[in-house]
Amino acid sequence: MTVIPDPERANPLEFTMRWPVRGYELDSRGHVNNAVYLSWAEEIATAHAEAAGYGREWSERRGGGWVVRRTEITYHQPAVYGDEVELTVKVELVKGARGVRRTSIRRAPDGELLAEVLTEWVWVRLSDGRPTQVPRELVDLAAAATAATIARRRPGPRAGQPAQIRD
Repeated sequence: MTVIPDPERANPLEFTMRWPVRGYELDSRGHVNNAVYLSWAEEIATAHAEAAGYGREWSERRGGGWVVRRTEITYHQPAVYGDEVELTVKVELVKGARGVRRTSIRRAPDGELLAEVLTEWVWVRLSDGRPTQVPRELVDLAAAATAATIARRRPGPRAGQPAQIRD
């Protein structure tokens, strides 16, 4: 199946937003609190889904929705009050019941990488909260990104050994 993106909607595989660091997001050292980075990753994921046409209403019509299963955050530099941050989220994988998004957080004026957030999501049925297959439309939409992610994860063959296949 070929999915043709709607030109009136955001790119369903990549999305960028900017906003200022707010005072209530700071810790006692004047840096953005570590927990805020996860909140930002969820905020941009939600905004991305809505802007691309795959948000709450779309999900509810299909009887499911995304929940975070696992998050890995790598901190590079602190964000502070007055910084404008630019977040870019990219869909890396949609397969089975899983989705993986990578969010980069940069200081907007200079592009300095502040943090990277890798988030694994699970598609669950609204009726019972159990994981289930992601709707085919999303799987097809992310097929190229999924294939590229799986190819990057596979180790190359060692001399005299077949390649391992895993994902």
